[in-house]
Amino acid sequence: MSDEDEAAPAVKRSRVFYGSLEEKERERLSLAMVSTVGTGSDAVRAGIKAGNINISSGETLEMEERVSERQQEVLAEFERRRRARQITVSTDDAEVKAGLRALGEPITLFGEGPADRRERLRSVLSVVGPDALKKSRKDEERVKRSRDECQQTWYHEGPTSLKEARLWLARYSLPQAMRRLEAARAQKDIPEATKTIRQQELHKTLRNLNNFCSQIGDDRPISFCHFSPDSKMLATASWSGLCRLWSVPDCNLIRTLRGHNTNVGAIVFRPQASISLDQSDVSLASCAADGTVKLWNLESDEPVADIEGHSDRVSRVSWHPSGRFLGTTCYDNSWRLWDLEVQEEILHQEGHSKGVHDISFHPDGSLAATGGLDAFGRVWDLRTGRCVVFLEGHLKEIYSLHFSPNGHHLATGSGDNTCKVWELRNRKCLYTVPAHQNLLSAVRFQPTDGHFLLTGAYDNTAKVWSHPGWMPLKTLAGHEGKVMGVDVSPDGKLIATCSFDRTFKLWLSE
Repeated sequence: MSDEDEAAPAVKRSRVFYGSLEEKERERLSLAMVSTVGTGSDAVRAGIKAGNINISSGETLEMEERVSERQQEVLAEFERRRRARQITVSTDDAEVKAGLRALGEPITLFGEGPADRRERLRSVLSVVGPDALKKSRKDEERVKRSRDECQQTWYHEGPTSLKEARLWLARYSLPQAMRRLEAARAQKDIPEATKTIRQQELHKTLRNLNNFCSQIGDDRPISFCHFSPDSKMLATASWSGLCRLWSVPDCNLIRTLRGHNTNVGAIVFRPQASISLDQSDVSLASCAADGTVKLWNLESDEPVADIEGHSDRVSRVSWHPSGRFLGTTCYDNSWRLWDLEVQEEILHQEGHSKGVHDISFHPDGSLAATGGLDAFGRVWDLRTGRCVVFLEGHLKEIYSLHFSPNGHHLATGSGDNTCKVWELRNRKCLYTVPAHQNLLSAVRFQPTDGHFLLTGAYDNTAKVWSHPGWMPLKTLAGHEGKVMGVDVSPDGKLIATCSFDRTFKLWLSE
């Protein structure tokens, strides 16, 4: 070996220790403490006491393996795919779309087919969980159930006076129905040839209707007209707040009824007025836009009584055929029935979602039909309080209703320019008459036999239609403004129309 090799320092090899160094460290420290004398051992003890030298007491801490975020994402994706393979998805494309809609996802994407849509639903369910679809469907069913419950008709217990009134109505209406059915059977026994001849004569008479009398009724538009039961008087209501009684057929003013301060919606005669009632008895009822309802007799030009309780506009009033009850329709979404014998409100009936505009009573006195701004009509059984027929079909508001004397037909006039005739026996629409070019303000059946139907509208005309058949027989043109009300005299000879042009006209066949 050379001197250079001998002088080269030896390479220090690194030691690798296996296992814990705790025991070796304890031995070293114990030797150091034993060998150290004086201040050295004191310094070590002071360092241990101060916490600068830490010696394990045998406790161990296990270190968790740290997994990168990327690895976690990959594992989560594998888990999601595993769950997706286990989810069962319907093969019906309509159900797949319904499921996506329930989860708040678009039901289809651009260029997406049924198979792709199905896989997308499966992917969404693998993220939110398969129970999310069931939960959303349960929520939808719960909402639908609550909505249906809100739309259901509900009843509450009424006062004793209402029960007594219902019993009275039942005792009144059943004999009336028997008489009506007997008349219908008698009519059925008439030969068809005789019926045809009578119908042809009636149609000929109606085609010859002409303007018999025209009278300026007020300074403001005339909103309503109604014949007296004896066909000798006509009552008109005006937007000026005045109501007037006119003689028929010469149209002379009899009396001006002063009491309302705003637009009067309707004035109607009591069924027995001017026939069996005295002049001092209540013979008329009127209503106005401020919610007031007033009762009148034939002796005074001032109201004899006021009916209070309406908080909104009262658009129509109507007498029950018995003359004991008065029906009022209000824009607070309800209609009311008043008993004049006990002088109180016996029924406050809700059921419409918007204001109620018109009411009509069945000839027997057993039913009441109401229609309003929600475009639906309802037929109520006054003896039980139930809604027995729901009239659905008009596209706009219902402004007028009227029962036919035959007892099973009901006509409704609407803002959709049509008049619908309903068959109450099977609760369906019998015929839709495309009557006018503007909204229908009034419909009336012939009060004696119901052999024709009269309609008035905002196209400035009134029209006469055959019943049955619904053929147009005559157009009553002559008003310069909207026709706001029509009526047929109880004897069936005269027709009255009132208009926005402040006039009313009488029509008579030559």
